[in-house]
Amino acid sequence: MVKLIQTLISGLSLGSIYALIALGYTMVYGIAKMLNFAHGDIIMVGAYAVITSVLTLNLPPVVAILISILVCVVLGITIEFLAYRPLRQAPPLSVLITAIGVSYLLQNLALLIFGSEQKATPTMFQFPTLEFGGVYIDGITLLTLIVTAVIMIALTLFIAKTRMGKAMRAVSEDKGAAELMGISVNRTITITFAIGSALAAVAALFYGMSYIYIRPTTGSMPGIKAFTAAVFGGIGSIPGAMLGGILMGIIEQMSKTYISTLWSDAIVFGVLVLVLVVKPTGLLGKKISEKV
Repeated sequence: MVKLIQTLISGLSLGSIYALIALGYTMVYGIAKMLNFAHGDIIMVGAYAVITSVLTLNLPPVVAILISILVCVVLGITIEFLAYRPLRQAPPLSVLITAIGVSYLLQNLALLIFGSEQKATPTMFQFPTLEFGGVYIDGITLLTLIVTAVIMIALTLFIAKTRMGKAMRAVSEDKGAAELMGISVNRTITITFAIGSALAAVAALFYGMSYIYIRPTTGSMPGIKAFTAAVFGGIGSIPGAMLGGILMGIIEQMSKTYISTLWSDAIVFGVLVLVLVVKPTGLLGKKISEKV
């Protein structure tokens, strides 16, 4: 029983990181209706920004985190402006290929700047480990879960209650009609990318604290798994991204503990396929009827 509970806690820790990344994916897809496959690599850039700020520039951890968020936001806005905005009226496949190209561009730029050797994330904060009946809960795990839940609630309220949130919902429903109502589609999508990129920086911080080492390809697999989590929960749904990320982490950790580490990824993606066969919109996704 202790082993099972410890495995579930490890799954929650991993799943909360997936959920943080998936929130960025689902934010961009829900508003702009595009899959930003460079999102995982923005996380990698954010992690390198923290490492450089602390180890090279000797800045305090709080300042390093703010710099990481700023770097990711500027990078996200730049990518949207240069790579995605010119393709606003292009077929979805063109945007998808561009996103993959941007992902490889960021990876290779990081390889040129930082080299291929992995770099250790500095220990910026110390958190106590809690113990209950032989079960150990890392402080980082608790903090990641709390931060992810707070961000999910804040995003949900932001989209439901604020003027910009209503503009985002209007752009998501119909860009043409939103523009006729005086909403700036470009500005709204840019702000969406800025928020998604800021979330990537937060995800980079917790990923670095949990997994320590960062390399130019760090964002690839977590990015793919987080996208899978977003689809699992219902892409476009903020609570769905949270639920999908947590479930993905638990399934992956349970597979590693009780079946095989070699089969864990196959099991995770297999469960996704089964869920989508039964419920194509994901766990919390909604069917949308479109007039032809």
